[in-house]
Amino acid sequence: MLSPAVIETTVRAALLEDAPWGDITSEALIPASATATAELVAREAGVFSGGAVFSAAFRLTDHGVETDLRVTDGTRFSPGDVLAVVTGPARAILTAERIGLNFVQRMSGIATVTAVYVDAVAGTGVRIADTRKTTPGLRAFERHAVRSGGGANHRHSLSDAVMAKDNHLAVLTRSGLSVTEAIVEAKTRLPHTAHIEVEVDRLDQIEAVLAAGIGTIMLDNFTLADLRTGVTRVAGRATVEASGGVSLDTVRAIAETGVDVISVGALTHSARALDLGLDVRIEA
Repeated sequence: MLSPAVIETTVRAALLEDAPWGDITSEALIPASATATAELVAREAGVFSGGAVFSAAFRLTDHGVETDLRVTDGTRFSPGDVLAVVTGPARAILTAERIGLNFVQRMSGIATVTAVYVDAVAGTGVRIADTRKTTPGLRAFERHAVRSGGGANHRHSLSDAVMAKDNHLAVLTRSGLSVTEAIVEAKTRLPHTAHIEVEVDRLDQIEAVLAAGIGTIMLDNFTLADLRTGVTRVAGRATVEASGGVSLDTVRAIAETGVDVISVGALTHSARALDLGLDVRIEA
């Protein structure tokens, strides 16, 4: 999802937003001939993500700027570690500094919190997945960061898979069809390659949904006891996803109920930016 084209389009827009008519501070104070070296330094421990995006901020500002990434996405680091070194025209480095940092701090923050969740369910075989609760326009960046932290991605958009929630089912069954009949009938309008997931919020809904031959069933806001019962009733006939009420305090217990996937909106909608700094040395 995070292709070079997506990176370039988004980073160019961010640079234009930040300096629509140029960086008048750098142009007024810094000689055009000055060069600089800047180190991206970790102020706290975390998981790195966004190296290509960080590099693009400087390259798209001035092709004379070179970025040496010292770590790859997914690397765990400690306070004081140098994550990248940037060299080139001083004005360009100062102009691109904030945009480069904004992206890499945000993405590394998401990667770091994802890694904490992944570590919390280690040994259970459960996948930690993100949701569509992402920043508009930055979904590819934030979901790349989730993968950097060891997590998995849910459907990327509404166009990628069928996900029927309670409101969808209410409309489907208004014609008098049962839930099973409504889903089966809806499948006739889909390509055979389409994946279908259905959300349920009660145990008594499970059998009717499974009878329609779906790929994934989401058990939404179930108690731990009901999750265990739900997994038993599904009995391998579909992938079981748990969602709702997931936190670091609950994720291990949810994983131990036997579900296959746990989706966590907090990976993207609540992750804070990691504390990374760019230490710049300007040379005459």
